[in-house]
Amino acid sequence: MKNRFDNAVTIFRNNDGIMRTGDAINAGVHPSTLYSLYEKGILEQVSRGLYRLKDDSFPANPDFISVARRVPGGVICLISALSFYELTLQIPHEVQIALPRGARTPKLDYPPIQVFRFLGDAYAQGIETKLIDNIPVKIYCMEKTIADAFKFRNRIGLDTATEALRSYMERKDRSIDKLMHYAEICRVSRIIRPYIEAII
Repeated sequence: MKNRFDNAVTIFRNNDGIMRTGDAINAGVHPSTLYSLYEKGILEQVSRGLYRLKDDSFPANPDFISVARRVPGGVICLISALSFYELTLQIPHEVQIALPRGARTPKLDYPPIQVFRFLGDAYAQGIETKLIDNIPVKIYCMEKTIADAFKFRNRIGLDTATEALRSYMERKDRSIDKLMHYAEICRVSRIIRPYIEAII
């Protein structure tokens, strides 16, 4: 039994300490071993079907990691992304993700998610991969996120979009050209330009 436990823990460690049930079983962890490790407190349940080693340091963004594992096509966007970049004071109560139009809506019991449908380049452009506790998470870059905030201003609030723009314009690494590039893609360049000019 000890060897089965040790082997299972090694498999989890080789997968950054966090795995989905199906992936763990496919990697050689017997379902009864998985359940025993959970019962003994060696594993903890992050969300349904997703487990992590309890002795590992808790991920900085466990909800992002969970969504990245369970919704491979999802891209962290809008308020969730603004919060990640510290461009808003809002605390997101759900993980907001972008999916291409026509993609199946994922069903997660936890964490709560809000899906936004993006079309063509508005979905495909500006995606970056951030390593969060060594786990790749897809998220839009700052400039694309701000452009998206103006595009979805009726859903997330114009005040949220303008707050993010002001915070971005205070950064030394800002790029107005890059911001306007994504504003063109999102078809909000005429909306966002007066706000930029007012701040400058």
